[in-house]
Amino acid sequence: MTRTEVGPVPGWRPRLVALDIDGTLLKWIEGGGTSYEQISPEVHAAVQRALDAGAHVVLASGRSPDGMTRIADLLGLPREGADRIWVVASNGAVVFRYPPMEVVHEETFDAREAVHEILDRHPTALVAVEERGVGYRLNDHFPPGELTGDMIITPVEELVAQPVSRVIIRDPQSTPEDFVALGRELGLQGTSYVVGWTAWLDLAPVGVDKSAGLAHVAGRLGLSREDVLAIGDGRNDIEMLQWARRGVAMGQAVPEVQDVADAVTSSVYEEGAAEELDRWFPPARVSQEARG
Repeated sequence: MTRTEVGPVPGWRPRLVALDIDGTLLKWIEGGGTSYEQISPEVHAAVQRALDAGAHVVLASGRSPDGMTRIADLLGLPREGADRIWVVASNGAVVFRYPPMEVVHEETFDAREAVHEILDRHPTALVAVEERGVGYRLNDHFPPGELTGDMIITPVEELVAQPVSRVIIRDPQSTPEDFVALGRELGLQGTSYVVGWTAWLDLAPVGVDKSAGLAHVAGRLGLSREDVLAIGDGRNDIEMLQWARRGVAMGQAVPEVQDVADAVTSSVYEEGAAEELDRWFPPARVSQEARG
């Protein structure tokens, strides 16, 4: 059952639902940094009820755009005859419409200094940048299943020779805690960063995160943060949860994510995202009073 700590005003209902993907809609594969590409019937039905109520459903992920369209398809987004959906990718650096994919906003930065500082401390780390529509360019292969698409081996100097929207740093020999400490120690001037569930570091332009991408989408839709319900589980969801009128952390999220949320729902393994959506867009058999 949802543990509500801070709630919206009575009568409020989300007009925009921002959903993280991995660990929120998709269940993590135990012991790995990947998730099952399957949407549960409970989550699918809950998303459809949100659409029935006229809410905009926006996927917001650290994934590249090419890694998000299949999830939209699995959710039935958009519905037949409906307008194209809005999607926030690459931790907010890329905003696109789908289908077909059309990038409408992108933030880029010079990642050379940050990447070299990290490699000085982790010389065997893996580095990757997105090659949109193809896959990734990377200095060496990542663990199986962590990246999708074609993999183009490229020297690090070429990877960051031009401005990029996102850089992935991965070190299978390290821990997430190692990377949290690394980010704090280096400072990474001119660059923002977020640490994933594994020893995975996403580098992005300063001031760019999921909340920035969602603010762009909300503005285009004539909405504001006051209209937004956001659900997520990772460190890269913190700004999004703080920005939204109601930010909800998944039950398996680390304490630093749960601590910034307005509420904590059940874990992804207990369909926590569907549980939170049911609060605002209940199944027909649930009475109006049950929404509290």
